[in-house]
Amino acid sequence: MHSFGYRANALLTFAVTILALMCAIASVSDNLNSPSPSSEIQILNINWFQKQPHGNDEVSLTMNITADLQSLFTWNTKQVFLFVAAEYATPKNALNQVSLWDAIIPAKEYAKFNLHTSNKYRFIDQGHNLRGKEFNLTLHWHVMPKTGKMFADKIVMSGYRLPEEYR
Repeated sequence: MHSFGYRANALLTFAVTILALMCAIASVSDNLNSPSPSSEIQILNINWFQKQPHGNDEVSLTMNITADLQSLFTWNTKQVFLFVAAEYATPKNALNQVSLWDAIIPAKEYAKFNLHTSNKYRFIDQGHNLRGKEFNLTLHWHVMPKTGKMFADKIVMSGYRLPEEYR
């Protein structure tokens, strides 16, 4: 009745139950954290603003990105993926989002930074809708936990405008 197989099965079942319980507690404990990240993005220069030969507008920006994302890290955080997106409206689309820069923050030590960079990805509008356009820069982040569900949030910074003329 209590052979080796039955005992091994009972031990394995107990171990998996304890592991599942620990993972559930880890996931619930993340809900107790109320992060308060901060960020500021300054556009230092518009390197170029041109119309491509096939009619699309393209912009190259130099930005200063300052962020303190340390409050996003808990003992259950594996890494944080973040990206800066330019968001604007056109007559065809109420919301256009163009990713300009991204990074993976592997640990809390790297989550406070001041970075001077150009856009990593091309800022292109399919058409010629960017001249004089107001846009927002939004810092999005996705917190990837060791166990549990991933969550995302963002900080929207508004008040940016592109020039009226191509450069």
